[in-house]
Amino acid sequence: MANKPIMQRLAKWHIWLGWLVGVPIAMWTATGLFMVAKPIDEVRGNHLRLPVEQQALIIAGSDLATPDAQLAEITMRMQDGRAVAILTTLDGVTSRVDVATGAPIPAVDAPAARAIAAERIAGGDKVRSVTFFDADEVPFDFRRPIPVWQIALEDGAHVYIGRDTGEIEAVRTSWWRWFDFMWGLHIMDLSEREDTSHPILILFAALSLVGALFGCILMFRRRKARVTASAA
Repeated sequence: MANKPIMQRLAKWHIWLGWLVGVPIAMWTATGLFMVAKPIDEVRGNHLRLPVEQQALIIAGSDLATPDAQLAEITMRMQDGRAVAILTTLDGVTSRVDVATGAPIPAVDAPAARAIAAERIAGGDKVRSVTFFDADEVPFDFRRPIPVWQIALEDGAHVYIGRDTGEIEAVRTSWWRWFDFMWGLHIMDLSEREDTSHPILILFAALSLVGALFGCILMFRRRKARVTASAA
């Protein structure tokens, strides 16, 4: 009997909490259902883009972008105090050259990857391991098909440095990996963690919205019953 007043108070607080959060929960589930109803590529209008044949990049008077080079993209960077051109061909092959001399720059090796991490990442000098991954064998927390060096730091962070670009391609902290796992649970896609519109997710989003709406309706019914009981 002593616990009855406590339980009654908890029930009362539960009702008031339901009034407070019921509408936002219904709003979140409704907007969530709307956002997962269509694939993100379709939302972005990518399905409307007509295919265009990719052409080689040619710059008149340039020794880099010649017709024979078959370049798709040139990106300019400052690396180690010099201007560097990162070249990507139509076949997806990436390399670097010194802009001033046109001389090819060797691919990043393990010591160079360590030096880049130490220079550009806080705590990057506290290295636990250095591992190279080919484009078709990259770790799950990277998920990009390019050859990279993984610099595993003592704090659990993974720094990924492109072998052919000399750039930091990604930084994955321990928190990021947990966030990525939770994101996979959130969209119900633990295998790829990219599909935000699939039948299972849409079904459960719809069921959640129905449940939230029922909860909001029942709060009015509970309040009406309490008012009737008080009047009696």
